[in-house]
This record gives sequence, C-alpha cells and structure tokens, in this order.
Amino acid sequence: MVKDRKEWTLAAVAAIAVITVAWWALALWPLPADTPVWLERARAVCFNTGPTGLPTASGWILLIGQPLGMVALLVVGWRRELGEGMAMAVGTPGGRAALMGSVLLVLTGATLTVVRVRSATATGIVIAGAAELPDTYPRLDRAYPATDGLVDQNGESFSLASLGGRGALITFAFAHCETICPVVVRNALAARDAVVDHGSLAVVVFTLDPWRDTPSRLPGMAEAWGMAAGDFVLSGSVEAVEKALEGWNVARERDGRTGDVSHPALVYLVEPDGTVAYASTGVPSQLEELARRMEAAPLP
Repeated sequence: MVKDRKEWTLAAVAAIAVITVAWWALALWPLPADTPVWLERARAVCFNTGPTGLPTASGWILLIGQPLGMVALLVVGWRRELGEGMAMAVGTPGGRAALMGSVLLVLTGATLTVVRVRSATATGIVIAGAAELPDTYPRLDRAYPATDGLVDQNGESFSLASLGGRGALITFAFAHCETICPVVVRNALAARDAVVDHGSLAVVVFTLDPWRDTPSRLPGMAEAWGMAAGDFVLSGSVEAVEKALEGWNVARERDGRTGDVSHPALVYLVEPDGTVAYASTGVPSQLEELARRMEAAPLP
C-alpha cells in the first residue's frame, strides 16, 4: 500500500507537469487559421486574453497560481510519500529518466513561453515612435466611401449615419492577426480616449478577413480588442467587405494557404459630416494630435 502511494504521488507530479505545459500552451500558443470560435472564446474567457494575444494580469495569476496550488496541495497532503517516492525514483534508471523528462518538459515549456511573450511584446513597438507633426500635415478632404452591405457586432447594418453625428477613427484588422492588427486597434482606442471630448469620436474597425471574421464572430472580436459600446467592428459577405476595402484604398494581400492578410498600418480620421480628413500610420501621438486638429477646426 505504501509503495502504491509513492507511485501515485510520482504520477501526480508528472501529471501536474504535463497539465501545466498544456495549460500554458492553450493560453499562449498562436491559434491556427481554422480555429473554431468556441476555442477562441474559451481562451479569452479562461485567460482574459488581451489584444496582443497574451493574458491580462488575472490570466497570468491563473496560469502561475494553478500549478503552484496543485504542487502545494500535494506537498501538504502527501509530504512523506512524495519524499519517499522521489527517493525511490532517483534510485532507479527508469525513475531518473522519468524525472529528467518531466524537468525537460517544464523547461521547454518555460523557454517557449519566454519566446512567445517577447514576440508578442515586441509588436508593441512596431509603430511606437514618431516625429512631431508639422503644421503642414496634409488633409485629404475626401468623401466617405460607400460601405453598403456591412454589419456590426450587434448584427445591425452599418452606414455613416450609424456614427450618430460623431467623427471616427477608421482602421483595418482581422482576428487571427497577432502582430500589427492589435497594435493598431489599441493605438486608435488609446488616441481616442486621450482626446478631451472623446465621446465625439468612435473607433471603427473593418475586417480584412471576411472569410473567417464572419458576423457571428464580431462580438468576440470587439470584446478581445477592448472596444467600447459606441465603437464598431464590421464584416459582411466577402464581396461587400472587399468592395468597402477598395473604397478605402487599403493595400492588402491574402495568403490563400493560411488565410492571413498582409497589410500596412492605416488609420483614417473622419469628421462628423463624413469628410475623410487625415490618414495616419497609427502612431498614438500622431493620432491624438490629428484628432485634436480635426475637432478644433472641422469643416463647416
């Protein structure tokens, strides 16, 4: 019976190591193109995954605290059996191999975690700095392009009138993008919130991937990007989205194998009357300044 307890504690240690690595992989591993909606939402709910694809503070607490809690429970409840079992394992070639395998599994998982975090964090500086905007920064003064056939995250048809007389920061992204897309969206939201009268500006995100970002996925995208109730994420049929993107002159190239879309960082600033006033690469300081200029001197 004592031997069985020793073996059970060793099996529990191995199980904790495997579960921990699997848990962290679920939270941090980049999702493939054909990921089902339920898995995306499960990860967002379990780990509070943010726009960069990394967990928020509460998600990290769960990832770190859960395995530590399981180990602590094992130590408190079966300390003697655990110690004897470890001694027994070290004394046999098979036991030593199993222990080394568990250690290597955890170390490999930790190394991949560091690489993933550094990769995701690095995207935050893709468009981080910029020189001061000159007074002669050009206005576009273009008409708002047609966006017929698109719906928002609430399932409602979208048009310029949906903005309710507000100006807007218009940008372009897609859910499976974990590099430039969340950065641009986050910067647009931050710039809007930095403007004193930010209630007069909405953030509107057009999907670049209508094949996967179907209308049913829009609520999850809006939540993952931290968008406010008055903001919009738009999709529709492939034809309608592609027509709208052409109207906005968005350069893009879709990889037919992976479904990913290559595109530049692009944000348009639109005045309440629909005039497209400025274009920007999405640098936060530039967006803030352009938004202030637009609100301070709108077209009559």
